Amino acid sequence: MNLILMGAPGAGKGTQAEVISAREGIPAISTGQILRNAIKTGTQLGLSAKSYIDAGALVPDETVIGIVKEYLESDDCKNGFILDGFPRSIAQAKALKELGVKIDAVLTIEVSDERIVKRMSGRRVCECGASYHTEFLPPVKEGICDKCGKALYIRNDDKPETVLSRLTTYHKTTEPLIEFYRNEGILVEVEGQEKVEDTTELVKKALKEAVK
Repeated sequence: MNLILMGAPGAGKGTQAEVISAREGIPAISTGQILRNAIKTGTQLGLSAKSYIDAGALVPDETVIGIVKEYLESDDCKNGFILDGFPRSIAQAKALKELGVKIDAVLTIEVSDERIVKRMSGRRVCECGASYHTEFLPPVKEGICDKCGKALYIRNDDKPETVLSRLTTYHKTTEPLIEFYRNEGILVEVEGQEKVEDTTELVKKALKEAVK
């Protein structure tokens, strides 16, 4: 099974990628992981990417796509793969197709912006590593960690204004891919639920129907 996973920040696609990976025995991989691996192993494309990163520049599409293609052709992916966060643009999607990379389904987890802001801005973390949610997993004493008794805080990435900014970027740059893959006939849409296990069940059913 060759999958692409899509969804706005906070939609829960990372969690579902882990579940599918464990169930199907295929790797769930992000572009960042693939780039770091190529740089670490010193491939020609990896060294090229490193030169751009060291210069503080964006790695060009053709380099990223080449590195992704190399990885997808490796033994790690011989039984399938889950791409999380790639492609990020129509240009990358077209390039992936032109390279002959076969995709069985593109799963998008749909969650409204309002619910995502509520979900992410309610997160609270502690320096000891514990995490909570003001509504879904509150600590016994408000604002205090159950494990170590220290004050909880909200990460910058979880602040409402940051979440909204990330959502705006997603809608502008990544969302057009949904229409692209819908036209390709391989888009699978699932409504994200409040409970992870409920979303997991919907995803399982949708993929079973899509990839026969």
